[in-house]
This record gives sequence, structure tokens and C-alpha cells, in this order.
Amino acid sequence: MHLKRPVVQQAKIKGLCGGSSSGKTTVANKIIEALDVPWVVLLSMDSFYKVLNKEEQELAARSEYNFDHPDAFDFDLIIHTLRKLKKGKSVKVPVYDFTTHSRRKDWKTVYGANVVIFEGILAFANKELLKLLDMKVFVDTDSDIRLVRRLKRDISERGRDIVGVIKQYNKFVKPAFEQYIEPTVQLSDIVVPRGGENFVALDLIVQHVHSQLEKREITVRAALASAHQGQPLPDKLSVLESTPQVRGLHTIIR
Repeated sequence: MHLKRPVVQQAKIKGLCGGSSSGKTTVANKIIEALDVPWVVLLSMDSFYKVLNKEEQELAARSEYNFDHPDAFDFDLIIHTLRKLKKGKSVKVPVYDFTTHSRRKDWKTVYGANVVIFEGILAFANKELLKLLDMKVFVDTDSDIRLVRRLKRDISERGRDIVGVIKQYNKFVKPAFEQYIEPTVQLSDIVVPRGGENFVALDLIVQHVHSQLEKREITVRAALASAHQGQPLPDKLSVLESTPQVRGLHTIIR
């Protein structure tokens, strides 16, 4: 008896875009918490800043380097990483140090997942990247709130001074938002005003993801059923019940 090999189902990739400090990570974490499914990966675009040369390092130290421009990100590595995750494979992800503006030597390993949530200020700024996203969510937060959050984060967590943060915001962050980020709201499937406080929008996103996962489960079962074309399974073959633990093991095996 020859069994057809079922088609491996790809991971679902959800893209979250929005201005700096708009609440993208908060929205992503609340989605993950509400999903309550195994093997969900959160991937931040911040991990993929390019390695700076000596001149760029000096500019960054003076708050003169534009971290909000598309050229600041390694889109080739982002796309390569997401393509592997979409196939259920494990990947190595760089770890970026914002205090030194450099990548750390030790990269972290991210294993295959059922759902990948990719968040970043320019998550919708690349055509090849957009093709990998199954859902595009734009987190829309008032500019004054974003500025206050950025000041608090950069001063308390990244060792910056208030003058440098405001200088960088006015020279790079605000213009980049208006030129590269705000226009991409037109590409989004869902707009989430007020970020993590918008429980209605969050619930809608979670319901959609659950629906996709259920459809994928039905597809897998149909593929298994058609594989033996009505013939009895071999005595030595047992089909395990589809539980979260079993689906997690399937992800690792893929």
C-alpha cells in the first residue's frame, strides 16, 4: 500500500505595524494571551537593525542616525527568517543592543510555530515582506501619547537624555512616520485605534486567527483521510488524537 504524503500546513504570519511607541508589542502580547494556543512566536522588527559601521556608530551616539528609515533595517534577513518560520522551521534571530547600537554576539533560537506575530514600525514597507503576511494590523495611537511613551522608554530603559530623544524625534521619528509609516495604513486589514485598550478590535483579531487554525486542522485531517484512500491503516500505525500537545510535537518535527 502506498500512502500519499499530506501537505505540510504553513504557519500563519500576522503583521503589526504602527508608529514608534504606538503599543504594537502590547497589542501583540494581548493577542497571544487571548489566543491561548501552543507555539505562538512574537518576532520584533527591532531585532533586525543593520550592523553600523564606525561612522554610523558615532552618528548614533549623537542622535544623528536615522533608525526610522527603511535603510536602517536588514529586510533581506527579515524575509529569509519569516520564510523559514512560515515553513515551520527553526531560525536564528539577532539580538540588538539599543544602548550600544549593535548586535550582540549570541543570537537566539526561535522554533517553528503555528502562529507568528511580526511587529515593527516598517512592517508594511517592503513588497516581498507583505506577501508573507496573512493578516495586516495597523496600531493607531495619538502622536502626543506616542511621544510621551518614547520619552519614558528611551530615558529609563535605553540610557538616553531628554534633549537627545526630542531631537531625534523631531528630526527623524516624526518625518519618517509621516512619510513611510502612516501611508501604509491603507494596506492594513484591521486598524486598531488606542492600541491595547481596544478590546473589540483585539477580540476580532483573535477570532480570525482561531478561524484560520480551525480551517487548517480540518485540511490536515482531510489530507490524512485521503492519504490511504479508504484502505485500512496498517496494524502498526496508530493515529493520535489531535491535542494541543500533539500539534506542538508536529510543529517541532516539521
